[in-house]
Amino acid sequence: MNYIIPLLLLTVYFIQSAIPCNEALCGSVVSKCLLTESCNCDFNFDNCSCCKDCLNCLGYLYTECCSCVDMCPKPNATCSPLSNKSHVEDFQKSLPGLFNALTEAPDNFKRWNSTTFPIDIDITHYNNKKEIKFMIQHKNVEQSVLPSSNIYTVNCTVAFWAQCMSWTKCKSSCQSMGAESFRWFHDGCCECVGDKCINYGINESRCSNCPVSDELIVLKDNDIDDEPDFGENDDDTD
Repeated sequence: MNYIIPLLLLTVYFIQSAIPCNEALCGSVVSKCLLTESCNCDFNFDNCSCCKDCLNCLGYLYTECCSCVDMCPKPNATCSPLSNKSHVEDFQKSLPGLFNALTEAPDNFKRWNSTTFPIDIDITHYNNKKEIKFMIQHKNVEQSVLPSSNIYTVNCTVAFWAQCMSWTKCKSSCQSMGAESFRWFHDGCCECVGDKCINYGINESRCSNCPVSDELIVLKDNDIDDEPDFGENDDDTD
């Protein structure tokens, strides 16, 4: 009888997630996480207190199964032309609180390595007053104002996945972390970029186990036939 309520909750999650949730792959681990209440979060992504517990419970299946428990945005099956560059793209929706929760400490499974560094932002480059207001309101104790009243220093956080992956896998992995955008390098290295970063984070491949050889790895992916092939638009960097 004690298993009835969690199983009913699991059924509801699968119905809500529909196609994005892989029931065959995720059913067992999601059931376990619901039974242990590791993923029964009050999903306030500005302050996600149980995000790490749920991350650790889902383990290596986090990327594939996080949408089953509404832990991350559900994948968008359509490919939106947000960028004309094949190696960078913004997400329509990001979850900064989730991304910060997952990157504030080293990943227990060593799937990614996060780096935080300060950047200076000149608000005179922003024509949208709402963007300027957002920048000022979200300035915290770790952020400072330089002598020029137009310059704000903020902390940018990026996460490099350890293993090489395809463009589509990089996109789905960064989306599941709540990233603002991502950068996929031609050697297969994947970088997830936080919301306080500009120019898509770090323009350098720093994945610990990628590339696997000194030669350029050409990763073919049928899902990105409409994207430029490797080497095309090389003059369009950043």
